[in-house]
Amino acid sequence: MHERFSADDLAPFLDRGVVVLAHPECPEEVQHAADFVGSTTAMAQYLAQRRPARVLLLTECSMADNITVEHPDIRFERPCNLCPHMKRVTLEKVRDVLRDGTNEIHLDADTAERARRPLERMLAL
Repeated sequence: MHERFSADDLAPFLDRGVVVLAHPECPEEVQHAADFVGSTTAMAQYLAQRRPARVLLLTECSMADNITVEHPDIRFERPCNLCPHMKRVTLEKVRDVLRDGTNEIHLDADTAERARRPLERMLAL
């Protein structure tokens, strides 16, 4: 879902003084153009501390909805991208996987390394 954003998507907002917050899973070009890069939790913390007037959240819509409710005084621009995979995860399914040890995924070393990098960046924040 995050790969749907591009640096070109940001251009109209940058000219209008909007603070851009990007998730670490966004493309590198988007991260470089953003004012802040962090997990959804880190974005919420940034907003609580900095209180910008206008913000562009580059993350999954339902995650952004939670943040916007917590900050009614901030105007949010919304280039919404719904992640189809996040809607498939339920507490029951997570419980079943952890309990039963099912749905193991095997990745080649290159894919595993590329997947590890954004996770490590999120954990480092």
